[in-house]
Amino acid sequence: MTVTLRVVLDQLVAPTSRDLAEASASLTEALIATAPRGCDVGAIVPSPGIADDEAIAGLSSETRLSMRRRELAASWQLGVAPGIGKGLIHSPTPLAPLVRHDRVNETHQIVVTVWDLRAWETPEELPKAEVLAARALLSRVGKHADAVIVPTHAMAERLAEVAKSKLVKKVRVIGGAPAAGLRVPSDAVGRLRALDLPQTFVVAAGGSAASDALDVAFSAVVASGWEGDVVVLDVPEGDEPAIADLASAAGLAEGRVHARGSLDRWDRAAVLSHATAFVTACTRADWPWRAVDALTVGVPIAAVDTPVLREVLADAAALAPSDGLGAALTRAVGEDAERLRVLAGDRAKGFAWRASAERVWALHAEL
Repeated sequence: MTVTLRVVLDQLVAPTSRDLAEASASLTEALIATAPRGCDVGAIVPSPGIADDEAIAGLSSETRLSMRRRELAASWQLGVAPGIGKGLIHSPTPLAPLVRHDRVNETHQIVVTVWDLRAWETPEELPKAEVLAARALLSRVGKHADAVIVPTHAMAERLAEVAKSKLVKKVRVIGGAPAAGLRVPSDAVGRLRALDLPQTFVVAAGGSAASDALDVAFSAVVASGWEGDVVVLDVPEGDEPAIADLASAAGLAEGRVHARGSLDRWDRAAVLSHATAFVTACTRADWPWRAVDALTVGVPIAAVDTPVLREVLADAAALAPSDGLGAALTRAVGEDAERLRVLAGDRAKGFAWRASAERVWALHAEL
């Protein structure tokens, strides 16, 4: 008898985040590749299903629901999940058909993944409806999920501060990884040209939200004495003027700052591969997607010293408190550059979806 692990792949049908979509696809591919004997992997998706260009080879089945993602999310947040059926369900995000079930007698288990706690750490930066929805969903996770995956021990500790003890007992730590196949493309120079970017620069990431701390990153660039350009990735649409204002307030001329939105994995790799360094001052407990990308392509990193970044980056980055980030960046672009490049490549080997998938299978077996 074959046991099927069904993965919730709403992000491949109607993505709310490029990072979550890439993580969902990458993990599913790894789950298929590492499936134990007698097991396979299926999908649960909203209407209209996964498009041909997003299809994942090796899926044994597709439970296609009648609702589109927005309606499906609203339904699941209320605990209404028709058409799901029993079995092993894994969600690479917090969204899952969380209903009361008997794991032992019904052979039905549900595992979800939490990548950030923005609705608790910085609720003022999100729409009120999004905050309420995230908090309501985590409440259902605490009641009905059999396990909750977080990517770092630091986030597990932060989750313990904001969640009920009943949920905390279900937490397991399984790290994330860069998008499957992330590497420097052969046409990197052409991609930079298409993005209208210079050949040499320092990279940062985030928007004008206070928790992204771009003002601290910009101040660090000035303090480091870096005289080149700065490229900012993941800038929300319409946030460009605010980014320019932050840069100007820190002492960076507007012409030196290039704001770009969410880029696909190949454009990101192209940009990061030409970066002299990556700098981040974000203090949230989020999984640091761009910092892990930077590790993967061997970019020297200067980062504010937080529990999450210390755990993920370890000695592969120049870590410093916010007021010392400029000195850290000076080292990252200067005397420590080559050492940090080597350490970044070594550290990146510790983040792989295949290893995460093997731990996911082990977790479901444990349950």
